[in-house]
Amino acid sequence: IDTQRLMSSAASFSVWDYVVFSLMLVISAGIGVYYAFAGRGQSSSADFLVGGRSMTAVPVALSLTASFMSAITVLGTPVEVYQYGAIFILICFSYVLMVAVSSEIFLPIFYRLGITSTYEYLEMRYNKVIRLFGTVLFIIQTVLYTGLVIYAPALALNQVTGIDLWGAVISTGVVCTLYCTLGGLKAVVWTDVFQVGIMLAGLLAVIVQSVLLQGGISTIISDSTQGGRLNLWNFDPNPLRRHTFWSITVGGTFLWTSVYGINQAQVQRYISCKSLFHAKMALYINLVSLWAISICSVFCGLCLYSVYKNCDPWAARKVSALDQLMPYLVLDILSEYPGVPGLFVAAAYSGTLSTVSSSVNALAAVTIADLIRPYFSLSERQLSWSLKGISLFYGAVCIGMAGVASLMGGMLQAAISIAGVVGGPLLGLFSLGILFPCANAKGGLAGLVSGLALSLWVCIGAQIYPPLPENSRPLALMTHGCNFSGGTNWTANIDDFILKEQRPFLADNWYSLSYLYFGPLGTVTRLEFFDHKLSTVNQLFDFLRICDIFVLHEQKVVISLLTHIQSGRNID
Repeated sequence: IDTQRLMSSAASFSVWDYVVFSLMLVISAGIGVYYAFAGRGQSSSADFLVGGRSMTAVPVALSLTASFMSAITVLGTPVEVYQYGAIFILICFSYVLMVAVSSEIFLPIFYRLGITSTYEYLEMRYNKVIRLFGTVLFIIQTVLYTGLVIYAPALALNQVTGIDLWGAVISTGVVCTLYCTLGGLKAVVWTDVFQVGIMLAGLLAVIVQSVLLQGGISTIISDSTQGGRLNLWNFDPNPLRRHTFWSITVGGTFLWTSVYGINQAQVQRYISCKSLFHAKMALYINLVSLWAISICSVFCGLCLYSVYKNCDPWAARKVSALDQLMPYLVLDILSEYPGVPGLFVAAAYSGTLSTVSSSVNALAAVTIADLIRPYFSLSERQLSWSLKGISLFYGAVCIGMAGVASLMGGMLQAAISIAGVVGGPLLGLFSLGILFPCANAKGGLAGLVSGLALSLWVCIGAQIYPPLPENSRPLALMTHGCNFSGGTNWTANIDDFILKEQRPFLADNWYSLSYLYFGPLGTVTRLEFFDHKLSTVNQLFDFLRICDIFVLHEQKVVISLLTHIQSGRNID
């Protein structure tokens, strides 16, 4: 692409772009209205929260994908590839391991227990205190993550397209809160199905136009190879390296297992399926859609580099943050096609809507199941109205928390850090309860607090003292093709700036830990803290008995068995 065009002012949104974007919002809201009125609303709390446990595999699979493939994926992953290389595609390996672990270990237990909130299991296995602790952690994590998901893409799109920042934030929050409140889980799932299609369409539009402009896929691959972007096989075992084969596959497996194995937003979809077979199939079909969106977003990053390999828009001061590169590229190469830039923005916001709606629905579920129903006796009508009110409340809270996201770093790293810091210790807590019958409530709580403290320590330290380039290893971004003087490689400037700081010893030996290891750190720390109360033989027999009882679907016996294990008594 002619670098003169890069230096020109970015095109702005056209009327047709606004029409396409608005149409996406209207259809999303319309699905909620349909399930609220045409379906005569939700007759019970079970209908609202888990769709009456009547959903089938395909829509649930696409909803699983949409829930955490947000605008952060659409806007953040291409920039990750542009800045650090395509090694991030190895996350697809971690998806395979995650699906295997989640479908064979966690899913059957939650489904057969017939619970609404995953944290109900913690009371069965440990005690009420740990259940409440887990619930509060989930609420804090989800509100923070959702705030980032709303704010970050709105800011990026505002700076490039001129879309009003808070208008976008509020409209996003209002629309998804509307269809969550009106239609419940069924509305959320079917809206997710629609939004996954929009996300793929937006990414494919960028890929097709980039390939046509650059003269073919081979040109993009060649440019990426010469620029060092196809750095797929880095087996450096150093945990301080930002991205290696090990950090992405091992760290990614822990991260995504904490999302798909125990996160309320995902588990709520499994238990909405009409059978265990449909729930497992949903996970495996979801694997295909995860691959599709991940591959498309990574290839968009290669397209981004191929187009701007000689004139980086960030160094040329055409954008104020790297997260704005994808919207800038879209307006640069697609502005001559009315409505197509609007399609990409709709794709980004589809990811936002799907994540926010899933979060609001999950927050309402845990609030009712863990904080209200155990302590207050409410009729089904009262529960139904309470759910709608709580959904409205959390929608407002998530919009308000969007401002906190402005304090975070890049979209993708910030999102994974939030998920890992809380998700890692919780994954360890659930894994301990399921795999080690000898663990008790005292060890569970001690390990959870220790894992959380350790993860928070390193995460906060990494925010204060960002890793040096020798660990993060950003790739060169050039400006010699730009039509202005004084352009340099931005990595050198950052290197010089960071080296001027006075950095303590921990900054380069502890806080520089790859952000992908925040989750495993919390999980492993958690597993170190459990009380060996039973002999090895008793542990083996208890575990086999649990497996056998789960196969027989005897829920009442399971609860009794877990209560006995919690107290440390022998089981005849």
